Amino acid sequence: MEKRKEKILLCLCHLSGNEQKYVQEAFDTNWVVPLGPNVNGFEDDLQKFVGEGKEVVALSSGTAAVHLGLLACGVGPGDEVLIQSFTFCASSNPITYLGATPVFIDSEKDSWNIDPDLLEEAIKDRIAKTGKTPKAIVPVALYGMPYDIERIMEIGNRYGIPVMEDAAEGFGSRWKGRVLGTFGKYGVLSFNGNKMITTSGGGALICEDKASKDRILWYATQAREAYPYYQHEAIGYNYRMSNVCAGIGRGQMTIVDEHIRHHQKLAALYAELFKDVEGIRLHANPDKRYDSNYWLNTITIDPSVRVKGQENAYKTVVTGVVGGVASVIHAVDNPTTDCQPNDNVEALRVGLDALNIESRPLWKPMHKQPVYKNAPAYVNGVSEALFKVGLCLPSGPYVTEDDARFIVEAIKELIVR
Repeated sequence: MEKRKEKILLCLCHLSGNEQKYVQEAFDTNWVVPLGPNVNGFEDDLQKFVGEGKEVVALSSGTAAVHLGLLACGVGPGDEVLIQSFTFCASSNPITYLGATPVFIDSEKDSWNIDPDLLEEAIKDRIAKTGKTPKAIVPVALYGMPYDIERIMEIGNRYGIPVMEDAAEGFGSRWKGRVLGTFGKYGVLSFNGNKMITTSGGGALICEDKASKDRILWYATQAREAYPYYQHEAIGYNYRMSNVCAGIGRGQMTIVDEHIRHHQKLAALYAELFKDVEGIRLHANPDKRYDSNYWLNTITIDPSVRVKGQENAYKTVVTGVVGGVASVIHAVDNPTTDCQPNDNVEALRVGLDALNIESRPLWKPMHKQPVYKNAPAYVNGVSEALFKVGLCLPSGPYVTEDDARFIVEAIKELIVR
């Protein structure tokens, strides 16, 4: 198969709304600081999108939103936070920023998200072992797929533990028709350059009321007290979104529905194209309660599937950029770890890359990350098994239907029959 001239990227947001208009207004009026009409306007647009009764704070990143949401839930040194293991490190790292300990919970096999049964088992065990109730529960909308928020909220309410939804990958995903991030005490959104919409970098925290928003806003602006000089009685953070970035966000909000429809349409096309490919399975909504935005379309590859070049998998140390990640500068001297995707998955990734198609393994479960080797974990094997067989495919607004057909044909040709 002939290599594409331009690489088909995994997920890159598309600027096609009124972004330039709002950004130009910021420059024309010299509003380039972390406040201004675009920040207020973007928050208003987000509030309308998530629904009445909620308040939204625009922040510098999704990670900042996780950090401040946990802080507002009362998380501090010596506390424990129950968090989904199958996620990106931005979900769990802020727990450690606060001096607390993440307690990792494995996934259920259908949604790939936090297992409610295991969650309740962990709560009981942590109370028995520590004499303390965990301070928060953090489910994650992995690749946009909703979690069983009704059961999670019921468990949280029964034990008096606040739920902070990490919907960073799930902007626009819904559970029984209701937008994710609006069920819990707080909801995290991300507007990184690869998300459903972008502000180049940025995030937001969905709050339950005006008082909660004001408290988050106070923390996000260095916790300054109302004096004519700088008075600080608590530690704050420089986490507010700039007026320039918010201008991009306002333009993106005019096309957010179009972006969501594109991702979902692409998922349906992938499903059709893969239906007769033996050994390949596309992850999809488990039932009608789930309505994923399909931020990233993901497949699992049966271990029995043979892929061209599989015998050479993990034979050389990676020295270049992998998975669209810039600034990966920490070199390694061993091409393997004790937990990695199967050889056929890596061979498929390499084969697609040679054709200028970007793909990426699933998130490595946090309980298998060396940095968290001493953290408590309640596992059932689901996330580790999925990590070994899973691969993310290009899914962003720049990915056309012809691109999807090319990708699937490339996968078919890379499989040895």
